[in-house]
Amino acid sequence: MSSDHEEAPPPDAPADEQKPAPAPDRKPAEPDAEAAAQDAAEPAPEPPNPFATAGRSPMGSAGGTGGSGTAHAARRTFAPRQAERFVTFGDDGQYFHGNYFINQFGAGPGPAMLDGPVPAEELRRLAGVYCETPGYGRMRTRLRECGLLVLCGERGSGRTATALALLSELTDNQVTRLDPSEAVHRISGDMLKEEHGHLLELPSDELQREGGRSTRGDGRDEGRHPGRLTELHLDRFSRQLLTAKAFGVVLVESGDLADRLLRGRYGMQLRPPGTEDVLHRHLRIQLLGEPPEALDACRQLARREDLKGALGLDELRPKEAAGLAELLARHWRGELGDDELLDGCTTFVRAQARAWFAGADRPGTLPEAGPALGAAAFRIAVAVFNGSPYGLAAEAAEQLAWEMSVTLDPEQPVGRRLFGTHADDRPALARAVVEDAEFDLGDAQIPVRAIRFQGEALATAVLREVWNGYHNARGPVVRWLRTLCDDPRPQVWVRASVAAGVLCSWDWVHGAGELIGPMAAVDSPVQQMSAATALAEASRDASVRPAVGALLKEWATSEDEALVTTALLAHGYGMAAGSVRASLDALAKAVRAGDVTTLSNAAFSVTRLLAGAEPATVVSRLGAWLRGGQRELADLVLLSVLGTLTTRTTYLWGLDETEALEEHARRPLLVALLATHEPLVGKLADLVSLTLGTARSGEVALEALGRVLRQCADDPAQLEVVRGFLPLITVERRDRDRVRHLLARLVRDEDDPLDKNAARLLWEAAAEGAER
Repeated sequence: MSSDHEEAPPPDAPADEQKPAPAPDRKPAEPDAEAAAQDAAEPAPEPPNPFATAGRSPMGSAGGTGGSGTAHAARRTFAPRQAERFVTFGDDGQYFHGNYFINQFGAGPGPAMLDGPVPAEELRRLAGVYCETPGYGRMRTRLRECGLLVLCGERGSGRTATALALLSELTDNQVTRLDPSEAVHRISGDMLKEEHGHLLELPSDELQREGGRSTRGDGRDEGRHPGRLTELHLDRFSRQLLTAKAFGVVLVESGDLADRLLRGRYGMQLRPPGTEDVLHRHLRIQLLGEPPEALDACRQLARREDLKGALGLDELRPKEAAGLAELLARHWRGELGDDELLDGCTTFVRAQARAWFAGADRPGTLPEAGPALGAAAFRIAVAVFNGSPYGLAAEAAEQLAWEMSVTLDPEQPVGRRLFGTHADDRPALARAVVEDAEFDLGDAQIPVRAIRFQGEALATAVLREVWNGYHNARGPVVRWLRTLCDDPRPQVWVRASVAAGVLCSWDWVHGAGELIGPMAAVDSPVQQMSAATALAEASRDASVRPAVGALLKEWATSEDEALVTTALLAHGYGMAAGSVRASLDALAKAVRAGDVTTLSNAAFSVTRLLAGAEPATVVSRLGAWLRGGQRELADLVLLSVLGTLTTRTTYLWGLDETEALEEHARRPLLVALLATHEPLVGKLADLVSLTLGTARSGEVALEALGRVLRQCADDPAQLEVVRGFLPLITVERRDRDRVRHLLARLVRDEDDPLDKNAARLLWEAAAEGAER
């Protein structure tokens, strides 16, 4: 570097001015006191140079915070915020809806369902609307041969309706339900009715009662405990049914038990029938007596985008399709308006979430409640990690299950099953699928197996149900999220912080005190960034935004450095203060009164704002700060411009996507801005020229520019952009010589020489500055 780009260090105060004047008529100082005086006379250590670490994020990583793909996926997960709806259930915990008997175990007092005959009128009604599930013929054959069939599937998938249809077909509508609390091996021949069909629905998660006495890990007798249904039990039941010339169908929910039974002779997996077929069948019944065009009109209405958005589900299960048919028919008859129709559609997702968590910790002790808690934790984890790698969601679910278990039964040791429900079967518990996807790591995309809900509204519905419906569940969820927000992997903390922000927007007082506040106050860069992200996300809610802004103002003047840092980082999203201008004002105020650390954090936030939706506003403010003549603000400008040279665009993600920058995600932010915001090119050139020409930032800026020039050799699009930019920053001879010396040094680099063809094109572009 030439002397033009160097700056002498600030002069120290004269030593004689710093030494304390000797007091008259005093005895010589003791050795310790003399040594202390000498220490005091030494110059204070110089503060750290913020330009030495320019381009490093507050989290200590080179570049930025990472996780842009994760952040945008998280935002899309929680974007559909449907109106909260309530679904009520009868005291007996069950009702008949469309094709289905819906049973909510323990929703009311007393047993969930007692044995007894299924009313003939209900079976006749079912015959009129039932749509055969795939494999229905094979199920019927299996039932005739063995007398027994085990149907495995999720609630609402059509298993109850299919079982009733099969049994009523083979027994001329003579069907009875067995008490689900009765163990299969306890069913005796005299409990079966000859030439009748028998339906037995086992409680979920292997809570079927197989008799016997169980013991805890310490050997103590705990009384009746869920056993394990085996093929031997089913063989005995099958013989009893055949002897009675009867038939039986056992319903089993997806899980370990279903996985085992599907490998036996009696088990069959139930696949729901197509939504269109079920909807058509129910519409024909609902529209009896209406004009012929009513059916086509209702089916066409079901395809409307706003109605699909209100449903928030990829595919409707049969009972949901039946409910939709009823809503469409009522709309056709004028009983419902458009708004009422859409409101009715939103109830299906809410009902699913309600069913998942109603009594999910029963019976209230471990290990009995363990499987149900694990299922609940898995559903919540999928809500937070919707669209993420399956492994991340599964591990997070285990952590949450542990938090829930120690909350439920603090004295009971908690462990993990090593070989529980198979990974291929577990997504069904959350109405989710696992599919091949590409995952954005910032620098590259990698193939992963990603898990996602089968409906964009399920994630929000799950979190809302848990957060608003079960106050005691907030504790373990909050502790779990805070732990995730301290994970250095962006794929984890970004997801958790966005979810935390959503929860805080629903209950600001609780969320700010239990979630954001504790994270912001700890000396952990990851948790501080997580708290900042959560604050920005919470501020999307207009009713919460003033509270967020007030909290940031309070933290900005705090004596706690961690709170100050969190406030500065939150302003980088341009949302928490209400506008980008307000965030810039807050950052400038903090820098005027802050130290070097404040300056670095503020610069990172300004650079992030440049990658946001209003770069013109930021560039204009940078120019105004320079014209103001304040050293602190000038340094803020220089560091922010350095950030555009050193940081890839993908690392400077905001919570709102900037589509124009997407194709430039892996290029430095400066190149992305030059390619997408032509009106700003001249102002950006002035800022870069100033940064290169200023002694305290010039050396770092030149090195950063060198890295940008190297990237051009492998990126023709970036080369074209930089070629057009170099003439704007090489107008003066000194500027031109600086860039050309840099190019020459890059070409002569023994370890990694710059491509000569690219160097020639850049050399010529720099020379064009002389013509301007």
